[in-house]
Amino acid sequence: MTAPSSAASDLPTLKNFIDNKPVPLVSATTSDCSKTLAVTTPHTGTPIAFVPLSTPADVDAAVASAKAAFPLWSSLTYKTRASKLLLLYNALSNSTDELADLVVREHGKTKVEALGDVNKGLETLEYALSLPQLVQGRTEYVSGSVQCHDERVPLGVVGGIVPFNFPFMVPFWTIPLALGMGNTYVLKPSEKVPLTMARVAEIAAKVLPPGVLNIVHGDRVAATALLEHPGIGALTFVGTSEIAESVHQRGAILGKRVLALGGAKNHLVALPDCDVEMTAQDVVNSFTGCAGERCMAASVLLVVGDQPELIQRIVEKAAALVPGSHLGAMGPVIDSAAIERIEGAISHAEQVDDAVLLLDGRRSPGFTERRQSSGGYWIGPTVIQQNSSTDHAMHFEIFGPVLSILKCRDAAEALAVENANKHGNAACVYTKSGAAAEYFSQRFTAAMVGVNIGVPVPREPFSFGGIGRSRFGYGDITGDAAIEFFSYRRKVTTKWAEAKEKSWMS
Repeated sequence: MTAPSSAASDLPTLKNFIDNKPVPLVSATTSDCSKTLAVTTPHTGTPIAFVPLSTPADVDAAVASAKAAFPLWSSLTYKTRASKLLLLYNALSNSTDELADLVVREHGKTKVEALGDVNKGLETLEYALSLPQLVQGRTEYVSGSVQCHDERVPLGVVGGIVPFNFPFMVPFWTIPLALGMGNTYVLKPSEKVPLTMARVAEIAAKVLPPGVLNIVHGDRVAATALLEHPGIGALTFVGTSEIAESVHQRGAILGKRVLALGGAKNHLVALPDCDVEMTAQDVVNSFTGCAGERCMAASVLLVVGDQPELIQRIVEKAAALVPGSHLGAMGPVIDSAAIERIEGAISHAEQVDDAVLLLDGRRSPGFTERRQSSGGYWIGPTVIQQNSSTDHAMHFEIFGPVLSILKCRDAAEALAVENANKHGNAACVYTKSGAAAEYFSQRFTAAMVGVNIGVPVPREPFSFGGIGRSRFGYGDITGDAAIEFFSYRRKVTTKWAEAKEKSWMS
């Protein structure tokens, strides 16, 4: 965590983005003690840029900018703010390909996945453009001369701490609605993928007033400073369950409104009547898409009854994937720590739980060769035939392209396994029966449920969020729930004294 060496001096060093302009670390203006961290591309493991490690003083500067911008921004009408967001939507839409290329470069997604990342974020921004129609308050005479009405009030300066797995989409789960409701914003992107949001800040500076959207780069030090800053009224976080729980608890102690989304262990159930080809393809798409680095990825497939053809087709389709960034390929995982975690989980399944590896991504020829030749973080899809619901891989969030398969005697056993899951993010059932679909949908202990859809991500106005250890705090993070999160209701009760003189105007 030092300044770039002379050998890497040609690589860009990012700056924080405050008041619509790039600014160096506060420490860099007073001494030569500024620190940076290398940003590497997962394709080769080589540095592509350096990101500054902000201190609490840098967070102070960003919050001060947002605080100064809040009075004017919050005083604007919803229509005026929406018009600014429309300009942002158009500017970002015109830069979709450029932003997707940044996502591919710094994260490792395929180009199709990267375009999906950007377009899903733009979808939330598009939804925010409807706020003038969505937030109309209520007015009612509650007695003869007493009227009540309510209106939504922004919270002030709000913050967001986001993970590496969706460099554009996850920040845009919250930025559009937070700004549209009249708040100003400080974002701490993941230090592993800071380039995409750095470019977004440059684009946004051309259409948003100074201080409305600020970017502070860094690691845990900056994240903690943002969470604990007295000027931050609300904060959203996305990451592991352990850290999400800690963030929520710390925020609650400090009296902040906090929504912290955690990890997941998503279960898919394949009933005997499922469409084999469609189910196999969808399951593979779910557990290998984005190299399995998404909280909605399939983790466990519960196969009800004896379905050897389904399992065989899943293995065949997963084995056919090749490394790369093109359609029909699978990208690398984020870094060497991810490789170590994924390979450790596979080894544990094989050596400790005596599970059968139907497909071993550690020994996938194409991925192994790519990893050896490029130095990148490539690992192939893995399919594990588990012995028991108590096996380690059935509970541990591997966060990689690994699928555990467990055979179940009947629907009751499959539901019992899913219901015992401590997370409650997503679940899916594959069936041709409407009755069976309804039965499982009503009994899954997950907040986002799919029927023949292995990645059941809700779309606006339906909000994203889990239950159990997948979510800590207040509400959901997108859709109409985000309107609630980023505002409070002001209730006004009015009574006017009767006029002393009567006239046609009274």
